[in-house]
Amino acid sequence: MPRLIDPPAGPELDLDEIAARLDESGVDLGDEASVARCAALLAGLQRNRSFLADRIIDALKTSYANQLAANRYSAQVFLLHRSPRGHFLRANLWPAASDAVYAASGPAAFAYGLPHDHNFHFLTTGYWGPGYVSDYYEYDAEAIDGRLDEPLNLRFVERSNLAEGRMMLYRAHRDVHSQLPPESLSVSLNIMDEGEHIPWRDQYIVDLEAGTIARRPTLTPTEMLLRCAVHLTDNAKDIAEHFARAHPVPRVRANAIAALAAVADDREAILECGLADPDARVREDCVRWLTR
Repeated sequence: MPRLIDPPAGPELDLDEIAARLDESGVDLGDEASVARCAALLAGLQRNRSFLADRIIDALKTSYANQLAANRYSAQVFLLHRSPRGHFLRANLWPAASDAVYAASGPAAFAYGLPHDHNFHFLTTGYWGPGYVSDYYEYDAEAIDGRLDEPLNLRFVERSNLAEGRMMLYRAHRDVHSQLPPESLSVSLNIMDEGEHIPWRDQYIVDLEAGTIARRPTLTPTEMLLRCAVHLTDNAKDIAEHFARAHPVPRVRANAIAALAAVADDREAILECGLADPDARVREDCVRWLTR
């Protein structure tokens, strides 16, 4: 499960001060010293019981303009600070099953009941309310290829909630959790890694009953544009062919092959070329597409 961290003692801290100190030092949640520094700052922000309400009121007074411009996530997320140094701070709202927004949007809008890992590290703490509930699992990323339906050999750890003041470090490609609604509306605070490498790493949606990888939902704008471009102009085929042969990210090679196959006279021939790719994920994707 995510690593439990004992929140360091200290005074409450202001968001602007925390943002400035994080921007000055940078964030590397794979480094012990950086984790300790971030934990101290996030704990100080958690002790500040008025900052979030003040921020939300300010955002409402300005018609939420800054949130709409900078927030790349859903309405569940309230962006607190985005740094040019590859990290951001956010507050996440977690409605209870009895809340009107849950009834209107359903559990999927909040990733409830969607077992998944993450392709980045992040530090989180319960800010307000009883906290969302999670069933926590672990797996060994070094022991898998990342193919769909591949067994993860999951190990169940526990069910617990992110209560006020509880702090956890979610570890990329190690911790899996299936979230459930809190007993009442809750809020968590996160420090998120946002390095340029992250979009190129797969995230996994997990089939808990089978213990396997059900989906890989990560998709970059490059891959979407590539799939579109081959339908619009023949010039895009040269780029797609280059990506299919030489792009360093297996998922992009697979999507380039799929793009070429979608407009090819001989679809099977294109997909069969993908069977020679050195990565098991690309080969498995091509086999699956060939059998459709």
